[in-house]
Amino acid sequence: MARAEQKTRDIAERRLRNQRVAGKGLARPEDVVRWLGAVQAQEYAFARWGLALRMTKGTVDAEIARAVDEGRILRTHVMRPTWHFVAADDVRWMLNLTAARVRQTMAHYGRREGLDAALVSRALGIFERALGDHHHLTRGELGQRLAREGVVAKGVPLALLTMYAELDGVICSGPYRGKQLTYALLAERAPASRLLARDEALAELTRRYFSSHGPATVRDCVWWSGLTTPDVKRGLDINRARQEIVDGLTYFSIGRMSSGSRRPTVVHMLPIYDEYLVAYRDRVAVPYAASNVLSKTSRPVTFQHAIVVAGQVAGTWRVLQRPDEVTADVALLKRFSRTERQQLTDAVVGYERFLGRPVSLSVL
Repeated sequence: MARAEQKTRDIAERRLRNQRVAGKGLARPEDVVRWLGAVQAQEYAFARWGLALRMTKGTVDAEIARAVDEGRILRTHVMRPTWHFVAADDVRWMLNLTAARVRQTMAHYGRREGLDAALVSRALGIFERALGDHHHLTRGELGQRLAREGVVAKGVPLALLTMYAELDGVICSGPYRGKQLTYALLAERAPASRLLARDEALAELTRRYFSSHGPATVRDCVWWSGLTTPDVKRGLDINRARQEIVDGLTYFSIGRMSSGSRRPTVVHMLPIYDEYLVAYRDRVAVPYAASNVLSKTSRPVTFQHAIVVAGQVAGTWRVLQRPDEVTADVALLKRFSRTERQQLTDAVVGYERFLGRPVSLSVL
């Protein structure tokens, strides 16, 4: 293996350790979210699995869901824009730093749906009154409250209005009602959430990203956070980040260097939109396989659950639900050794323990 290629693979393995996919896990769901800064979470059930992968072994799904229901973790729109998990005590300073950029991204969609400033302001006032005194309402129920006061908003317009309310710090996620997300007032859900001066917030977000996701490039952090390039560079300067050049790309890290020793487990079942896969713009260190050379099926890796071997995407998996069991349906993109096959089986056992339901493995 060429020296540059080996260095690039080393970056991938260091990211696995820094993200806590490999190495020592963290104790609580909110510890994982706080360490990573924020965690992409539009696929709620699988985002919970992504947190469990980074925790001490034996973590079950109910533990993650309880952290969300209790408000220790909030699921809200804070970056890009898409759903993210964020620790309750971080949500205000993070919104103050990122919300303006998210609004810029959303502006086109708001204009297209006829959501002018007056309508948005009126809707946010209705939301605030409806959710007062610790009421928790679903999006549909918020739409009904709007309708009662003469504001008709369903589908995309209603979703945009709730996003605007999240970005303005009015609402955030409440406890789930079955499989339905409810909304709550941010002031009631996260009363102790901190506020930071802008430079302090900028330094904090870049520190968390490059400590947990590094080594990473400036472009990576710009993509992940939605901040501008000058902002990210400012954060790196404040933190006195280390840099290294590998195959023409400049990577930055903050904090203690991760150990160079490899963890015995090299096979991981990552969920769709996992931070290890989606938090980077420069994809050299963790390239997606160009084609499914061993399977008769052809699945795009980008939007699939991924099997990662030694830091590299080596397959995809999907969940097939049956009344009596769950099947992890795996398509390999390379030939697995006997050890890798056993570790894949072990990973499925871990997923079974997490779900609390039988999970069988099917390899195509």
